[in-house]
Amino acid sequence: MSTEHMAGQDHERLAALGYKQELSRVLSFFDNFSVAFSYLSPMVGIYSLYVIGLGAGGPRYIWTIPIVVGLMTLVALVFGELSSEYPLSGALYQYGKFNVGPRYGWYVGWIYGFALLATVASVDSGAVSYVSALSNIWFSTHIDPTNHITVFAITGTIILLSAILNSVGAKIMGYVTRFGVYVETIGTFGVFIALAIKGFHQGIGFIFTTQGVQNASTNPLGVNFGGNWWTGAALVAVLANVYIFFGFESAGDISEETKEASRQVPRSMRNALLYGGISSFILVLGLLLATPKIGGIGAVIKGGIPMLLGALPSWLQDFFLVMVIIAFFSCGTAVQGAGARVAFALARDGALPGSNLIKQVSAKHKTPRNAIVVGTVIPFLFLLLVLVTPPAEGWHILWFTYPAGVNALYALVSFATSGIYLSFFLTVLGAFIARQRGWKPSGSFTLGKWGMPVTIGAMTYLFLMMLNIVWPSALTSGRAMYFNYGWVTLVVMFVIVAIGALYELIARPSNKS
Repeated sequence: MSTEHMAGQDHERLAALGYKQELSRVLSFFDNFSVAFSYLSPMVGIYSLYVIGLGAGGPRYIWTIPIVVGLMTLVALVFGELSSEYPLSGALYQYGKFNVGPRYGWYVGWIYGFALLATVASVDSGAVSYVSALSNIWFSTHIDPTNHITVFAITGTIILLSAILNSVGAKIMGYVTRFGVYVETIGTFGVFIALAIKGFHQGIGFIFTTQGVQNASTNPLGVNFGGNWWTGAALVAVLANVYIFFGFESAGDISEETKEASRQVPRSMRNALLYGGISSFILVLGLLLATPKIGGIGAVIKGGIPMLLGALPSWLQDFFLVMVIIAFFSCGTAVQGAGARVAFALARDGALPGSNLIKQVSAKHKTPRNAIVVGTVIPFLFLLLVLVTPPAEGWHILWFTYPAGVNALYALVSFATSGIYLSFFLTVLGAFIARQRGWKPSGSFTLGKWGMPVTIGAMTYLFLMMLNIVWPSALTSGRAMYFNYGWVTLVVMFVIVAIGALYELIARPSNKS
């Protein structure tokens, strides 16, 4: 099939859905996959959450990876079917709008877009400690990565750099995320190989043990699961992977810039999730087997991944440090790009304040330049929250306590994953409703007779895991201490949804789409 014919089909499908081709359709399958994989980013997730996963679940926590990936694959299959039917910028917003209705789609887009832009601030702030360490090693600086001004300056710089690259064309974003895929491959498989050559300290049986984390007396994080691994420790440890394995849906956010989107985007989603699962498992396996005999997982909890890599030659440690920083940057760039496309899609339908301005497309670069500005300014506003930290006794708000030492940025960031899961759940619920109404998918990728069972399975997983993410618990528990901060995540999610509901009630943006 000729390139012209394929482009014609893309344009025809776009026109059939009520839109014209404004963005530059320049992304190949690998570019589309790269954006999805870079957002998912095993390196970013594991380098951020490995210590918590290990401390909560012990070495056995590695087996939550295939569980989460397997169940999230059900979601990827549903999204693949939707992206093939509706290959539009904004992805989840569009799926909800076409499957259920404009108001439903608007709520999904509001929650999903807000969560994406909160994730930008989250991911980019996560790079601060690694950037600081590299600067201190190479340039003999004395940067404190915990200083609020340092966090603001480094994170803000990364956000701006990502915005510049996103603005000069989708192809540039594709190049950045392609490089991110190569870096992630080196940083996951490469670390495993390097540690294996240096010599593992544990046998394979180690990954089937808990090392007593379910008991308060032997838990290295100091949390108490009452001696229960399956109904206590595992439910918290699994969150270390739940917080990693999403982002594949961003392949759909850039559908209008992808060639043969109806066919390629579903493949990108599945492949990004599968490759992310494999590379994550390999990296975690290498880190676990490198656990020292003396000190065990307690030493790892204290020293983190840098302690495990400390056995490698200094030049190799520096090399992997650079790889981690690039992975964070690539991830942040991909998330910002996806968030900007959601803003563009909403604005194009007149569903945001200032829609006429936000929906404008650069004549030169064919990118949603003003939507990218939105995707830059809002994370900056979120970043200001890093300057707000409660006192030692915390803040007592109504019936709950905001914990001490958790600055306001992290409270918002805790919403990022819960917001993603809520928007995912609503999207799959929308597909379920559409099927009940008689919708029969007709895109290049369909699930056929498996459509309803897969949809129900995906919906069940998302609902149960969303409960696990937001469930309020004592501040001394592992879940509250490291993930939802007691009531905070649930309250923040409620406030954001309520603000969206208030705006929708007053402005009726869904009536314009």
